[in-house]
Amino acid sequence: MTITKKAVVIGATGTIGRAVADALEARNYEVVRASRNGDVQVDLEAPASIDALFARVDAIDAVVVTAGSGRLTPLEQVSEEEFVYGMKSKVLGQVHLLRRAADHLRDGGSITITGGNMFEHLIPGSAVSAFVNNGLEGFVRAATGGNVARNSGKYCQPGVG
Repeated sequence: MTITKKAVVIGATGTIGRAVADALEARNYEVVRASRNGDVQVDLEAPASIDALFARVDAIDAVVVTAGSGRLTPLEQVSEEEFVYGMKSKVLGQVHLLRRAADHLRDGGSITITGGNMFEHLIPGSAVSAFVNNGLEGFVRAATGGNVARNSGKYCQPGVG
């Protein structure tokens, strides 16, 4: 088996991340599985952690980010701190990652950010998730319209057909 490309999957210990990493390996990618608690550690809330990841892993063909979680809470029970935390952990963390990852991609490489579309698939209690995921999607669309570095950025909604 010849490995021709290298991918970094962030959030690789989660359900979606594990499936993405397995699928890439089945296509002969060398996969670096990164997460907060795995062998290769990265914390999207800590820009220095992202820098350390890319100091360790370079010449990458694809970065896929499946990290992030949240709970469903009725709007009247959500605190302002939960909105700020969601923005900091999911949106700003992935913004930091996208900006740094672009410098470590081979020509033609890609960065795929995953999230959810809460406008088309409304879920009770998803106000924070809608705020965060739609903010993230807006950032990726604006960033790629501005041609982030020399590579492509994508926003993907797993399970949305």
